[in-house]
Amino acid sequence: MIQPAVTAFFDEPTNTVSYVVADPATGKCAIIDSLLDFDQASGRTSTASADQIIKHVVAQNLSMEWIIDTHVHADHLTAAPYLKRMLGGRTGIGDQISTVQRVFKTIFNEDRSFHTDGSQFDHLFKDGEIYSVGSIEAKAIHTPGHTPACMSHLIGDALFVGDTLFMPDFGTARCDFPGGDAGTLYDSIQILLELPDDTRMFLCHDYKAPGRDDYVWETTVGEEKRSNVHVGAGKSRDEFIQMREARDATLAMPQLILPSVQINMRAGDMPPPEDNGQRYMKLPINAL
Repeated sequence: MIQPAVTAFFDEPTNTVSYVVADPATGKCAIIDSLLDFDQASGRTSTASADQIIKHVVAQNLSMEWIIDTHVHADHLTAAPYLKRMLGGRTGIGDQISTVQRVFKTIFNEDRSFHTDGSQFDHLFKDGEIYSVGSIEAKAIHTPGHTPACMSHLIGDALFVGDTLFMPDFGTARCDFPGGDAGTLYDSIQILLELPDDTRMFLCHDYKAPGRDDYVWETTVGEEKRSNVHVGAGKSRDEFIQMREARDATLAMPQLILPSVQINMRAGDMPPPEDNGQRYMKLPINAL
């Protein structure tokens, strides 16, 4: 199986990893889970992290094909519109985005101008859809549980799982967001663990498990299958659900969930300006 060149970009304030995935034969590439810097206290955005990706793409003389978000992130804002404007390419997300949009349209009391059909994105990936990055075959794999719309992407021998799995010593994603479900996440993970053991796996986050000094975001299917503290070594579905639901009940909401979801469900576009020309984010009280 062809090995794409994978370059990671880590943002420590949000513990987020973004990737440039390139086909060495053609110079075509995809960006996975980009990040727009956001200072919540001031409400200011910055493109510093995205500019590092742009610098790499230009320096390597790469040609952009895809700007993919694995799901509607709850912990950082996507930089997809900015990257598309600067580099070209098509934005994409899983076709179950409409489920997430319908839920959060109600929570944020969006008006009729906000559509819940995923039309804000250039492409909606279907489960099992085959596409390509240059000459490398890629496959979209629906892996719900963390959210209803999570989609993992297998590009050559490289699997990008979003928040579905973390490093083996840290475990798995939470399932207590609207539409999340621990049993569904377990089932999704089993699909990924059926891939060949030597499949490279790239994660969207790392939080440095206790006792580990360095951030790490690459592992393999085999290592997750053997050692993941939540699902590895044959742990049962019932065991996982009990653990995951008990653990989730102790977790605070991500610091940036309200601005992140509000922007990311729009494919990274900001809310429309109000009559004074200013754009605003909403802060629903006691909604989550």
